[in-house]
Order: sequence, then structure tokens, then C-alpha cells
Amino acid sequence: MSMQSIASPVYSFTPPRRNSLTHIPGDEGWPLIGKTLEVLADPKGQVERQSKKYGLVYRSHLFGETSIVLLGPEANELVLFDQAKQFSSTLGWGRILGLLFPRGLMLLDFEEHRLHRRALSVAFKSGPMKSYLGELDTGIAARVAQWKAAPGPMLFYPAMKQLTLDLAATSFLGAGLGPEVDEITNAFVDMVAASVAVIRKPLPGTPMARGVRGRKRIVAYFSEQIPIRRAKGGGDDLFSQLCHATHEDGALLSTQDIVDHMSFLMMAAHDTLTSSLTSFVGELAAHPEWQQKLRDEVSGLGLAPSAPTSFDNLEAMPLTEMAFKEALRLKPPVPSMPRRAIRDFTFKGYAIPAGSMVGINPLFTHHMPDIWSEPEKFDPLRFTDEAQRNRHRFAWVPYGGGAHMCLGLHFAYMQAKCFARHFLQNLSVSLEPGYKPDWQIWPIPKPRDGLRVVLKPV
Repeated sequence: MSMQSIASPVYSFTPPRRNSLTHIPGDEGWPLIGKTLEVLADPKGQVERQSKKYGLVYRSHLFGETSIVLLGPEANELVLFDQAKQFSSTLGWGRILGLLFPRGLMLLDFEEHRLHRRALSVAFKSGPMKSYLGELDTGIAARVAQWKAAPGPMLFYPAMKQLTLDLAATSFLGAGLGPEVDEITNAFVDMVAASVAVIRKPLPGTPMARGVRGRKRIVAYFSEQIPIRRAKGGGDDLFSQLCHATHEDGALLSTQDIVDHMSFLMMAAHDTLTSSLTSFVGELAAHPEWQQKLRDEVSGLGLAPSAPTSFDNLEAMPLTEMAFKEALRLKPPVPSMPRRAIRDFTFKGYAIPAGSMVGINPLFTHHMPDIWSEPEKFDPLRFTDEAQRNRHRFAWVPYGGGAHMCLGLHFAYMQAKCFARHFLQNLSVSLEPGYKPDWQIWPIPKPRDGLRVVLKPV
């Protein structure tokens, strides 16, 4: 199939008139700003208060537009599984990510998304994943050794942010990068910071202006490197894999496609993993009994500290995976997910017109007390096979679902368990007495104070 024949259709839409949505209960708040400030201040509390007052479907006004919030596992299934192809991810995420990460995989729809996803999947097959594990293992072991050599109090979030950025650079771009590596990683940092900035226009001096400059640098770097990587052949890093990836018709991905996909994948692998691993370590610091259970699991692998980590080792860490999943339940790295309806639809008896901005909320679903007993409690045993069989399949959606399920979720598990192996084998982590971390939950969870922890050699 020719790629020209399946480009995502350009959906023209007009947001529905406000009086066409007034049959849906809700409160749109102040003129112009609506409920935006409330959501930014307390996203979890705000959605819980609104749902208690209006139910699992309600009308709100966020970021300059009336939107419909759909809550719970059934809403997640409707929007994410999207069997009827009635929700556009392009038109949902575009206004947030479109300027900096245009045509990343999450910003494509339907058949075009399927074909690009298939082409990109080559980079996550067994051979490249083994190469990534080797790079991750070496990088994590070296960084943990540095931490072990200088124990004591530390701010964990910035340390993890630097580590995930370094790991993404080596496993995605390849070892032996030239002197431009710092410039490239700094450009990514600026792009990621801009993607969640309040000011959405590249005005001089703003994070968005720095992000746009960063994107220009990234585009120039990848565009220059693609023909070089293609001429060299081989290479197990993700960038080299994409340079040789083909569509179903045998055509190589275009230069622009590779630039867009690399930019997006680097962002996703860096920022969401930083958040997830920081919350994971924060929970282990707050729950020393679970930290010890996971350390015992790591000890049971029988690995010398200098021994490499294998896929078989990772498979033998089920408790670690359960604890990581529970951390993702408590603080999903993408707390809310926007879409735009491209056709009229009905949900829970409410007719919702085409053009409506709709949003689902994994953060809310992950804390529903009728699904999760004691939802604020850290309990990895929620993720035994039996417990998972008895839950709605869209009750836990930190990686999305359906066609847009995160392509890199196995990479995330691999990195999390590899990190846990080296970290727990060498260090114990605790919180200072009386200290309670202060987390910003939206748009991507992160500790406002950097997460103060105390590290001690085991």
C-alpha cells in the first residue's frame, strides 16, 4: 500500500455551540479561564469533586474550550479501544504537542497510525531490545556505583532525570556519539519543558521559544545523520533501526517521518520514565517492608554485583514488576488523555455532538474505591494474576490502550526492572523523619521539591 494513499484525513470541525452541550451537567467556571486554574492547582481533587457532584459524565471548560469529561473504565474503553474510530488523537493532543512534536506516533490517527506503528515496531523487536538492555544495564550500574560512593541525602528527581536522559541518548542514538551529544540532549530538555509550559506561543524569552529553537536543532541533527546512518548500515540503536525501517510497500520512512518519530519517542522515554521511576523509588522509600521484599527477590537472582542483567533475570522479578505497576496506578505518568469526537456519539445516555473535545482520566480511574480498596494505599498485590483477572481490563491504563497503547511499554518495564536490580542490590533508600513529598500531578507527575531521600549502601 502506498503511503500517499493513507495519510490521515484532514478533519474539519467546528466546536459545538455551547447550547448544544447544556444538557450535560457541569460547571464551566469563570469566563475565559473556566476551570483551568482549579485543575492546575489540584487535578485529582478537582475531578473527584466534580464527579461526586455531577457523575461520571460532566461538562467543564479547560484551556479556552468547553470539554466533556468521561470517567471510569467504561469511558476508557470507549475512547481508547475506539472500535468505531470516532475519536481523533491528532485533534486531541495537537494543541498540546503539535508545535514541538508534530506527527509523533501519538498524534496520528487510524490507518496512518497503524502503518507508522507497524514500521516503528521493528525497533522494539528482540534483537534491538537486547542491545538496549546492554546499554541500559551498563549505564545504570555505573550511575548507581557513583551514588553508592557518595551516600547520604539527595534530591532524587533531578538525578533520575539526568540518568534517563543519558540512557535515552545511548540506547536510542547509539554509543560513541560526538561532541554534539550535550547540545542534542539540551535541545530535548528544552522541547520537553516547553511541551508543558503555560504560555503556548513562542514569545521571546519563554520556554516555548526555547523549545521551538530546540526542535530546529533536533531537526537539523537528525536530517544530517539519516543518510550517514543509512550508508553505514547495521546499528542496534533505535535511531539506526528507524533509518532502515520500511512501510508495508517496502518504502523507507521519509526523513521527516524519522525526525518526528525520534523526537517524540525520545520525549516519551525520557519524561514519563523519569516520573514513573521517581514515584516507584518514592514508594519504596516510604514502605521499607516492600523495599526489602524486592531486595530479597533481587538477591534470589544469584547475580554478582558486576554481572550483567539478562532477559531471564528480568522475567524472574515478578514482585518488582507488581510494585512498579502499583506506583503507576498511584501516579500515572499521563494523568489525563484528550481526544476530539469526529462523529456524534452517546455515552451513559448523553448525546455528545461531533467536534466536542473529550477527555478521560486515568488518575481518577486508578483511585476509584469501588475498584481499588483503600485506593491511596501502596499495595503491589493488586497486580497478582488473579487480582488482575477480576478487574475491568480498562481499570488500569497508565500506558493508554487500544491502537494507541504505548509502543515502548516493554522498554519501560525492562528499564524499571534493570534499575531496581542494581539500585536494590547496592543501596537502601529512606525518607527523613516527618518528611512528606509534595507532588505536582499534572501534566506529568513530579515532586515539586525534587523528592528528598537518604541513600545508604546495603
